[in-house]
Parts: sequence; structure tokens; C-alpha cells
Amino acid sequence: MTPEHVLRRRRAGAGVLAIVLLTILISALSSHGSTAPHPKRPEHRPSAPTMTAAERAGATAKSEEAAIDSVLAYTPAIRSGGPSGNEVALTFDDGPGPYTQRLVATLNSLGVHATFFAIGEEEQYFSAGTIAEVRSGDAIGDHTETHPMMASLSAHDQYEQLFDQMAQIEVNGGRRPRLFRPPYGSFNATTFKELHHLRLLMVLWSVDTSDYTLPGVSAIVHAALSGAKPGAIILMHDGGGNREETIAALPAIVRGLRKRGLHPVTVPQLLENDPPPHGLPLPTNLSGD
Repeated sequence: MTPEHVLRRRRAGAGVLAIVLLTILISALSSHGSTAPHPKRPEHRPSAPTMTAAERAGATAKSEEAAIDSVLAYTPAIRSGGPSGNEVALTFDDGPGPYTQRLVATLNSLGVHATFFAIGEEEQYFSAGTIAEVRSGDAIGDHTETHPMMASLSAHDQYEQLFDQMAQIEVNGGRRPRLFRPPYGSFNATTFKELHHLRLLMVLWSVDTSDYTLPGVSAIVHAALSGAKPGAIILMHDGGGNREETIAALPAIVRGLRKRGLHPVTVPQLLENDPPPHGLPLPTNLSGD
């Protein structure tokens, strides 16, 4: 083959290669300018803010404090909530004691919260019961430091009985009590003055189960359900003696309330959802002193 033939073949090959490259370039440009839709990235939407457990607890505490303040604005003492809701408050006195933790566990298994009126001096022996109440989200009220007849004490001694108990509850991780129940139902005008200084609402009861007398499980259940109606505050005990009967009665009490369409709650929840009406007469001393 002559040199002229080789040169012509190389030029022809180069021309073909140029055409191929130009075709590829045109195809790529055409594809880039195409109006065919491209897949979209998933749109990022920030999730709605959620509250932590601590934030929820804080919000609940704030609303319950407001409910107590609202009731205190028109009365220093109550015996029940309002009659137009479907809630009743379960309350327990004289603890913490050796049965308190079991009682709290029973309430937890039933999905129920309650209010415990605790004695300050019992904390040195049975603080585990109060800690269980705090962890379970139950309400804790003031039942004095040593369980005296309040009406027989001076103003100074009444104040000390109230304040010392409050300090004990805070030491064990509870919120400062805003509710007070007088031992034996004993109180006087001085009691109301000291409660006012400490921003405490007196909470009595509308149903007394007399469980402290150990009348039997069926008798406790009957007493609780017989007086149960919207706004009722039911009195029971977690301390001060053998509380096996009270613990055994709780499942039947809760079932009976729910069967009637009544929901067991804490006292602060009752005050928030269905507070007592205005203009009721003040409760009178229940101890006879």
C-alpha cells in the first residue's frame, strides 16, 4: 500500500470518529435539556414538637396548682367536688406505712391515681412508700407531722405541725403539699389562719369507709360504693394499722365505680375538672372538740 493510501485511510477514520463523537454530544445535550420530570427528593417536614415526661409532669403540676388556687379563692375547705362531672377522688390517710407500697402497686395495676395524706414523722421509717407515690404520679397532702388534734394546739404549734410535714415530703422528692386533711377532723379558726399562711386547702371527705376498724373487705367495698356519686371524696387508709382488707377491697371498688360510669382521680384532678360550687357553708369540726 502506498503512503498516499495510508494517509487517506487515516483521514477517513478520523472523520468517522468525529461524527460519532458529535452524535454522542448532541444526544447528551438533548437529554439534558429534556422536559421529562426528574424524581423529587422527599420533602423534609419537621415533626411536631413532643413534650418530654418531665415537661408533661411540669404542665400537669402547673394546671393542678392553678385549680387549687382557684378553689382557695372562694373557700378554705371542701368536702367534695362538683356534682356535674363523672369523677370521684380516692384518698388514703395515716401513711406512709408498711402497706403503702403494696397499695400503690395495686392502684397502678388498676390504672388509678389517688391522693395520700401523709404523716411527717412516718417518713423516717417508711419513706419508700412516699417515693413510690411520687414515682406513680399520685398526689400527696399534709396530714401533720405527728397526727395531733389540731384544735387543741396553739397557733405556733399548728404551724409547726403543718410546715414540718411539708418539708418531709419535699425531702423525699415530692412537690410541696397544697392540700391538708386534719387528723380526726379536728380544726378551728386558728387552723384556717395557718392554712392561709401556707396556701393549703383543707380537704375533708364525703364518704368514710371506716376501713381502719377492719370491718371486712365486703363492708369496705359496700361503704365506698354506697356513697359514691359525682364529686365524692372517699376516705380510706394506707397507714395506722393492718391494711390488708383495704388493699383487697380496691379492685372491687374501682370496678364498681367504673361500672357506674365514675372515674377515680386525685383530688387536684377533681378540682381541675369539676370543682365544688361557690357559696357552700364551711365544714364544721368533725372531732367534737
